[in-house]
Amino acid sequence: MKILAVEDERKIAEFIRKGLEAEGHVVDTAKTGKQGLLWAREQSYDAVVLDIMLPEQDGLDVLRCLRREGLNMPVVLVTARGQLDDRVEGLRLGADDYLVKPFYMEELAARLLAVSRRTTGEHLNLRQYGDLTLNLATREVRWSENLIELTAREFNMLEFFMRSPGRVYTRPQILEHVWQYHFDPGTNLVDVYIKRLRRKLMDEGAPPCIETVRGVGYRLAA
Repeated sequence: MKILAVEDERKIAEFIRKGLEAEGHVVDTAKTGKQGLLWAREQSYDAVVLDIMLPEQDGLDVLRCLRREGLNMPVVLVTARGQLDDRVEGLRLGADDYLVKPFYMEELAARLLAVSRRTTGEHLNLRQYGDLTLNLATREVRWSENLIELTAREFNMLEFFMRSPGRVYTRPQILEHVWQYHFDPGTNLVDVYIKRLRRKLMDEGAPPCIETVRGVGYRLAA
């Protein structure tokens, strides 16, 4: 999933980002309520992790604005305050769940997955390409009945291609999406991972489906 984490405490924001990226998600972090609201308006996120105590604009007000504007992505509230009033108010405003600090990363990841399932429906967690199936919820990839073991980066790269079969992605686009790095013309990181991914797919019986478009980039054959 692509997740927006709105958290002003640097250490907690890094904890959330690194933990969710380890689960294979793509994470943007905003430091203020205003910045988080702006990004949520301008970009498409699968879920939002939203602290209540934020500078410039508090989390409850951000949530109120999101719902008033018809932005219905799942929201998990995070707060250091354990008062019942905050939690109740957040749920009334349209939050899907909440966590009280301190929390375990495993619990946050599980709650994000649960609210995503409730909001989008389990069937939308599947991507299909012929006999190749990718499950966003379980992070399993299968060719026919054969399970293909992929690393988190390989999984994210394959999911990126499966969004739009036939579309050509440049190396900078792939690098930014999968690693969140700006392109370094001296790196062959994308090419190395493409080679690994191709080999793993073909080892389980899949045909060579990731094509090289010379001078441009790569695509999943239409």
